[in-house]
Amino acid sequence: MEQESRRRRKKNLPITPKREEKPKEDKPAEAPERRPRGRLRRRWLLNTLAVTLVVVASAVSAFSLAMYSYYTSTIVASLESKAQTAAGVFRNYTENTYLYTARQFVNQFEEKTSIEVQILTASGRVLMSSMMDISGASVSSPDVAEAISTKRVRTSGGMDPDTGDSLVSASAPVIYNGSVVGVVRMATSLRKVQSQMLRIVAVTSAIGLFILVVMGMIASYFIRSVLDPVIRVTETAKRIAAGSYGVQMEKKSDDEMGELVDSINDMSMKIDQAERTQSEFISSVSHELRTPLTAINGWAETLYNGEVRDAEDVKKGMGIIVSEAQRLTRMVEELLEFSRMETGRFNLSVEPIDILAELEDAVYTYREFFRRKGLELDYTECEEELPLINGDPERLRQVFCNLLDNADKHGGAGGRVEVSVGREEDQVAIRIRDYGPGVPQEELPFIKYKFYKGSSKARGSGIGLAVCDEIVNSHGGALDIGNAASGGCVATIRLPIRVEGA
Repeated sequence: MEQESRRRRKKNLPITPKREEKPKEDKPAEAPERRPRGRLRRRWLLNTLAVTLVVVASAVSAFSLAMYSYYTSTIVASLESKAQTAAGVFRNYTENTYLYTARQFVNQFEEKTSIEVQILTASGRVLMSSMMDISGASVSSPDVAEAISTKRVRTSGGMDPDTGDSLVSASAPVIYNGSVVGVVRMATSLRKVQSQMLRIVAVTSAIGLFILVVMGMIASYFIRSVLDPVIRVTETAKRIAAGSYGVQMEKKSDDEMGELVDSINDMSMKIDQAERTQSEFISSVSHELRTPLTAINGWAETLYNGEVRDAEDVKKGMGIIVSEAQRLTRMVEELLEFSRMETGRFNLSVEPIDILAELEDAVYTYREFFRRKGLELDYTECEEELPLINGDPERLRQVFCNLLDNADKHGGAGGRVEVSVGREEDQVAIRIRDYGPGVPQEELPFIKYKFYKGSSKARGSGIGLAVCDEIVNSHGGALDIGNAASGGCVATIRLPIRVEGA
C-alpha cells in the first residue's frame, strides 16, 4: 500500500521546465600546411644572425664614434690650452715688444711639425706662420672672427682647401688694455687621427665578424639541439597518425622537451588502448547482437514452418523471442544513450521527484524477475521521509535498473541482492549490493570507463556503467563502485537533496 501511495504521489508533483543542453558543433579539422623540411632551422638561424649582426654593427659603430670623438676632443682641448697659454705669455710683455716675442715663440715652438702656429692681426690677417710664409694672407676660419669679437678662445673644424684634409683649429685673442691687438691661432690636420680610426674600425670589425661566426656556430648547435628532438617528435606523431598506435619515444632529457616526449608517449598508449577497447567493443557488441538474433531467427523460422505444434512449445518459443527482443532493445537503448553522450545531445528533463518512489518502482520491477531466476532481492525501506530532489525520473530509473541488471549478471551467483536508501547530510545515498565474486582490485579504477569489461565473461557492451556515471554526474551526484568488506560488489549513488525554493 505504501509503495502504491508513493507511486500515486509522484505523479502529482510540480514539473519544472525542461533544461536542454545545446549540441556541440563539430568544426571540420583543417589540413596541416606542409612546409619544406629545414625551413624553420634556416629561418631561426637567419634571424639569430641578423640580430647578432645588428648588435655587432651597432656596437662597432658606437665604439668607433666614441673613439673618434675622444681623439678629436682631446686634440681640440690641447689646441685651446696651447693657444690660451701662448696668448697669456704675450700679455706678459709690452705691446711694443709683442711681435718680437711672438716671432720667437713661433720659431721655437716644438710641435710645429704637427701643429701650425699663426700670429694674426686684429683684423684677421696673417703676420707670421710656422709652416710657410703666408704673411698678408687673410684667414676666414670662423674661430678667428669669434675670438676677436668675443675676446675668448674659440675652436672650429673644416677642410684644408690645399690638401683636402680635415683639420681643427683654436684661436686665442691677444689683449692689451682691453683691446684685441692680435690672435694666436693653432691648427692641425686630422689625417693621423683618421688613419688611426681606420685601423680601429678594421680591428673592431674583425672582432665583430669573429663574434658573428661564433654566434652562428653556437646558434646552429642550439637550434640543432632543440629542433632535432622536435623532428623526432614530429616523425613519431606522424607514425601515430598513420596508425602505429602504442609506439614509444626514448626520453633523453628531463626538461620541457622531456615532458613533451612523456605526453606523446602517454597519448600513444591511450590511443592504442582506446583502439583496442573499441575493437573489443565492436567484437563484443557483434557477439551480443548475434546471440539474441540467432535465437529470434531460429524460433521464428521454426514457428513459421509449423514444426512446433504443441501449445506449450509454441508459448515457450514466443517467450524466448520476446525476451531476446527485449534484450536487443536494451542494448540499442544503451548504444543510443552513449551516442548522445558522445555528441553532446544528452538531455535531462529535470523536475522535483520523490526518489523513494522511483527506486521502489525499479525494485518492484526486478523483484519478480529475480524470483524466477532464484535470486533473492532484499529492499531496506527508509524509515524517514526523504525530501524531494531535482532530477530526471526516467534517467534515474534507468540507472537503478542498469545497476540491478549488473548485480544479476555479475553477482547472481551469490543468490542475493540488497538495496538500501538513506540520508547522509545533504545527500541521498542509494546502495545496491550483490554477493558475487566482486571486482578485481586492479580493475576498479577502470570499471566506469566506456567499453571496459575487464576480466568479466558476462554478456554486455561495456558502456552501461559509463552511461550511468554520466547520468548521475549530470544530476550533480556521484557513482562509486567498490567491493564490500565481506564479499561482493556494492554500487553507491549519491544525489544532492533539493534546496527549498530552487
